[in-house]
Amino acid sequence: MPRALADLPHHDGSPLYVSGEAPRLGDTVRVRVRVPRAFGGMRIVRTRSNPDREPRYSDAVVVAETPVAVWWEAQILVENPVHGYRFLLEREDGTTWWLTSAGLSHTETRDIDDFRLVSYDPPPEWGREAVMYQVFPDRFARSAAAADRPLPAWAEPAQWSDPVIHVGPSTGTQFYGGDLQGVIEHLDHLVQLGVNLLYLTPVFPAESNHRYNALSFDHVDPLLGGDAALAALVVAAHEKGIRVIGDLTTNHSGDAHEWFRASYGNPGSPESAFYLWLDDGQTEYVSWLGFSSLPKFNWQADELRRRFIDGVDSVVAKWLQPPYSLDGWRVDVANMTGRWRDEDLNEDVRRTIRATMREVNDGTLLIGESTNDAASDFPGDAWHGAMTYANFTRPLWNWLSVPGSPAAGGLGMTLGRTSDYTGIDFHAAHREFAAAFPWRTRLHTMNALDTHDTPRFLTSARAGTVPVAFGLAVTMPGIPVVWAGDEFGLTASDGEESRTPIPWDRLDESADTIALYRRLIALKRAHPALNGGGIRWLHASDDAVAFVRESSEECVLVVAARAITTVDLGHELPDTAPLIEGDVEWKDGRVAIDGPRFAAWQLAGVALPHWAS
Repeated sequence: MPRALADLPHHDGSPLYVSGEAPRLGDTVRVRVRVPRAFGGMRIVRTRSNPDREPRYSDAVVVAETPVAVWWEAQILVENPVHGYRFLLEREDGTTWWLTSAGLSHTETRDIDDFRLVSYDPPPEWGREAVMYQVFPDRFARSAAAADRPLPAWAEPAQWSDPVIHVGPSTGTQFYGGDLQGVIEHLDHLVQLGVNLLYLTPVFPAESNHRYNALSFDHVDPLLGGDAALAALVVAAHEKGIRVIGDLTTNHSGDAHEWFRASYGNPGSPESAFYLWLDDGQTEYVSWLGFSSLPKFNWQADELRRRFIDGVDSVVAKWLQPPYSLDGWRVDVANMTGRWRDEDLNEDVRRTIRATMREVNDGTLLIGESTNDAASDFPGDAWHGAMTYANFTRPLWNWLSVPGSPAAGGLGMTLGRTSDYTGIDFHAAHREFAAAFPWRTRLHTMNALDTHDTPRFLTSARAGTVPVAFGLAVTMPGIPVVWAGDEFGLTASDGEESRTPIPWDRLDESADTIALYRRLIALKRAHPALNGGGIRWLHASDDAVAFVRESSEECVLVVAARAITTVDLGHELPDTAPLIEGDVEWKDGRVAIDGPRFAAWQLAGVALPHWAS
């Protein structure tokens, strides 16, 4: 068996390999597999589907040949909402191989590793071209109007230049006073970076600076400027070509929430069924990870569903409609929503949310937070993509951080220390956790170097690797994320400290880092192959990885390295290929790298016969 990744058979869910990304039940879809000649001649190529859990085979035929590869095509009848399939390859020498989303295997593979055709309604078209900028409203920018707003009793006011309290009881109550008008006043910064999607962490009133312990979902916190400020922000952002998504906590509310206060100690209240009570007097209850300030919702309650997630009069619907017109939701702790002991209503809740979003505005995006292996909750039925750390963030940190530094854990916590991954480990970990996602889910999953729940990547990054890390974020399948402040070169040892007020007075001294982010975002937005094209891995070694994003219009070849090395890409990288990012030398397919480098080349598109109608 050839050892080079470039010499292995390949298939993914992109338009080069699948005739329809949004099939309906009963449709026939054509799928293709690319078999390099270096892998050996094929005697038989088949697909094996598993409709209704019973294997079904379909023979493939050759539809295209090049000097380096043979393309085979087969038909698949879509018989289930998530229809899995794999390829069976029998070589002329009699050896057989299975190709799944997890890679190539000589032994029979698991159904969970199958490629997937999904018949559920697809994500909005704009999602695959999104570049996200995450804002924590209290820390982004403070308008002049903020000075006149009276502060609630819980708030401990801070000056914009004060250090962040990230340990102790004041962590959640230190208040800088950033507001939505402040975001409006700095939208041009986002435009100059090139981002086109703004993600706001919660804007509902709460008794904390993070607002994940909401006391109402019916209005925007007056400390942020109220409902009118959100409406004005969305209008201003849309005028500049930026969409806006909000943040919902479907797992819990705050203990000051109007629903909780109406039911606490009051068994006869209409809201009593909204929470999981542990005693008849309704004074003891289930909460998020045992934090009493975050009582957990009981999604058995029909009235909770009606008010919160189901229908045009629900909370989910209200903020997607004029005058607010948010473009979607990121759902906090989506992985825990509806789950407690032997009860699991997660699927029902997420599908209800998505059905409501389709009813009021089908062009909206739904992203669910899931801090670990997210695949089982993301079959394409509801969440369009994941805010997760297992398939990109943690593998990246382990490869590009100083070994033994705090790891990116999520949920505001540092979970362990980084290991000394090789590029081989990075590739393997990414593939393992991304494999069970349908292709279109991969395109809408967040590629975050860090977030408001993690340390800042730069804090423990190996010297010179920020361009490598963010270069991978913008070129691998998914939505690249800029956590506000990364472009200023901010550092932080944990998620709480990472919520640093943006140092707007440091724009000039941060110019080089801002220019780097701007340039790499422009790369993503300029090239169709990076916005839906397939990904075929070419190389993984200790210090470098390489892949090509493929489409019929163009291909983009990427090399990312953390140290001095040489990468042999053979015929994949002709000497005439234009270098569109980076500064490296190459000849006869060999790329010489003198340190941490990110480089990309534009190649011709893949010419294949049109799909048969």
